[in-house]
Amino acid sequence: MSSDQPETKSRILAATLKLLQDGDVTIRMADVAKAAGISRQALYLHFPTRADLLIGATRYVEDVNDMAARLAPSREATSGVERLDAYIRTWTDWQLEIHGLARALMAMMATDDAAAAAWNGRMRAHREGCEAAVKALAKDGALTPDYSVRQATDILWMLLSIRNWEQLTQESGWSHKRYAAAMKQMAHRLLVA
Repeated sequence: MSSDQPETKSRILAATLKLLQDGDVTIRMADVAKAAGISRQALYLHFPTRADLLIGATRYVEDVNDMAARLAPSREATSGVERLDAYIRTWTDWQLEIHGLARALMAMMATDDAAAAAWNGRMRAHREGCEAAVKALAKDGALTPDYSVRQATDILWMLLSIRNWEQLTQESGWSHKRYAAAMKQMAHRLLVA
């Protein structure tokens, strides 16, 4: 394989994200190849299936935006409440950046197994982040006795869903700042003892 393989792969993934963020929910491999300025054969060398491409795009957006570094304050928090707050801050800010990709994948999920696999994988990772914050609360004795760890995780995951973000910021006109503050306030009221 050529020495420009990582550059070509990045170009493919960037083109995929651009197509998805522009609202194109019917992107084909040929569309991506054209947008990346490569042949379809070259595209298939890097991503043998559309599922591989979409899963790669969701991971690429996290790598390019250094999601690991953004999650560091949550992972390094010294208390459950601090971890909860840091996770909410990171996730609510992240929603602004992934909204186009998320919207495209959600629209495609019902009829596209590749899109569903990509989206579900990222949502599992998000749920794990919610669970880690809830477990930190429980470890400190700060989790409300009203819910089990699993139920509290369900609640936090639901509060921070992309669909809720869309309804409040896109449909109801809330500012991002107001949304983020409300999610933190609701999480505290519902989950913190």
